[in-house]
Amino acid sequence: MPLLRNANWKWWSLLLGALVLLLVGLRSADGLSSRVLELSDRFIDVRHEGQWLVMFYAPWCGYCKKTEPIFGLVAQALHATNVRVGKLDCTKYPASSREFKVRGYPTIMFIKGNMEFTYNGDRSRDELVDYALRMSGPPVQLVTRTESVDMLKGSHTIFFMFVGQQEGVVWDTYYAAAEGYQEHGFFYATSEDIATQHFDFEKLPAVIVYKEEQHHFYPHGHVAHEMDPNEVNETIFQWVNVERFTLFPKVTRFNIHQLLKTQKYLVLAVVQEDKLSQIATHELEFRDMVEGVIRKHRPRYHNKFQFGWIGEPSIAHSIILDQLPTPHLIAINSSTQHHFIPDDDPMQMTPQALHLFLESISNESAVAYGGDTYFVRCNRAIFELKRSLKDMWKGNPVLTTVIFGLPLGFLLLIMYSIFCGDCLVTEEEQDEDHEKKE
Repeated sequence: MPLLRNANWKWWSLLLGALVLLLVGLRSADGLSSRVLELSDRFIDVRHEGQWLVMFYAPWCGYCKKTEPIFGLVAQALHATNVRVGKLDCTKYPASSREFKVRGYPTIMFIKGNMEFTYNGDRSRDELVDYALRMSGPPVQLVTRTESVDMLKGSHTIFFMFVGQQEGVVWDTYYAAAEGYQEHGFFYATSEDIATQHFDFEKLPAVIVYKEEQHHFYPHGHVAHEMDPNEVNETIFQWVNVERFTLFPKVTRFNIHQLLKTQKYLVLAVVQEDKLSQIATHELEFRDMVEGVIRKHRPRYHNKFQFGWIGEPSIAHSIILDQLPTPHLIAINSSTQHHFIPDDDPMQMTPQALHLFLESISNESAVAYGGDTYFVRCNRAIFELKRSLKDMWKGNPVLTTVIFGLPLGFLLLIMYSIFCGDCLVTEEEQDEDHEKKE
């Protein structure tokens, strides 16, 4: 009996502990969500009071439900800053939806004063926090301590730095580029004394991009005074636009359009991630092989190619308008929207075969598919519609049936009344004539 009592006591203790952990977890979740302010139409009047990161949502939206807990984590991370985080139900407050021109759900905006910026990046905690911190400060932040540069290297995967006197055409263009790309990157400025302890350069002014523990220079900084101001403006904007990405980023539906703005060939390793963001061993080896080649030969391909990898094959399917087995490789001409696929079996692809594929694209001997013609755009619209309907059916077949079944039922009823109404009238008239004859 004592042994039985002890066993029962252990089970009750474990159950009680589990309940306590559950209650603590629920309370923590409530605490995170409570950091997000519930906004109403009054927000239209108070929007000028401070800086806001706001999610405009609809309660029935599945993407909104997925984003909501992430937004709670963002609010927690920004709690000690001057950025207030809120959410607004557009079905309950349509006036705000119209005021901020919300076209889809969820729409995330950074709002300060009269300025509104729609967020188009990945809906992850880190990306959203970085975005809010970038937008809350000035386009170019000054670095006045040498240890601050070490902190920037530790906290940012990529950032830009201006070194020298904050005057002249290079500085003016750099500041303008920072204003234009503030949504997409961090921009800083510092003095020569501080910069020399972290970067190697010979002449000033210098514009540096630091990414993946290496730094690269804007190539014309020291001769900018000999160049036409319009040329300086064009080259700095183009250089920032190209260098704002890492060498081999993960490509999603949110950032692919920004990557295509580089006007380079976008070369993507396509693999399949599961729900736990895990990749099969043979696909991971293929992705690592592609990354290894491009890192080793960066100077050879950097000017013409932007590389990346996709963990969601449906993105590649939308590009080629067909199913694509994984792992695979696809290249896109960002100017013409043509795409290229290697002839080699990706599972048998070697670094040498990858070099040959990239060279064939570079010298324009590779076979191009797709494009941006009217016919291709129509096919893409049909393909995307089919894919959306399929996703809706998988996600909620009952709701999909209601959404499309009711209009279809009404349409059939109307058609029946139009085309069969005369038949009914004719039958009634025949019956009346028959009765009269009798």
